Order: sequence, then C-alpha cells, then structure tokens
Amino acid sequence: MSNILITKEQYEFALARIEDLLSLVNNDTPVNDKNIVELTMVSDIVIAYETEHYPIEKPTVSELIVLALQEKGMTQKQLARYIGISPSRVNDYITGRSEPTLKIARRLCRELDISLATMLQI
Repeated sequence: MSNILITKEQYEFALARIEDLLSLVNNDTPVNDKNIVELTMVSDIVIAYETEHYPIEKPTVSELIVLALQEKGMTQKQLARYIGISPSRVNDYITGRSEPTLKIARRLCRELDISLATMLQI
C-alpha cells in the first residue's frame, strides 16, 4: 500500500467513507460482507496516508517515565526510593541529561509497568 500515492482529497474522502461504513457494520457482521471488505480497504488507504504524512515517533525514555509517573500518581521521589537511586538521578532521566543503565532501566520498567522493549526502543 505504501507505493500508492494518495492525495489529501482521497484521504479526506476515505475518512468520510469510513464514518458511513461504520454505521453499517457491527461485531456480528460477517467478515466477507461487502461493507466490511470495503471498510478494510478504505482503512488501509487512511493508514497509508497517515503513516506517510503523520508519522508517530517513538517516545523518549524521558516521556515514558513522565507518562508512567502520571498514570501511577507517583512522584519522582517515590520512584527513586522504589528503585534505589537518588531523586536527582530520576530527574536526570526525565530531563534527558542522562540515560538509565540497563540495570536501572529494568527496575524502571518493573516499577512503572513499561515493557523493556519499549524502554530500549526496540
């Protein structure tokens, strides 16, 4: 699909068509139903356009930590205590002044429920 050039107008039409099709299908609609087939194809067009024009970059280690702290309602000081490092070191990771070692990355992942693959940008 990535070799096909999609114009902005086609993209906008595809978005509108998806809205129309969503009202015609539900979880019980058979996978070979013409509306489901069309929805899949039109969705592929939207995905291809958005991948090309609105790529989503992987989050940084700093962003992962900040988001996880917010989700858990945890402070930097609490995180530091739980993983056995100083609060200033946690702040270094959050500000991007420093990257955690693999050992600390594992602790961060365990405490913040972040997958190690995500933390390591794999």
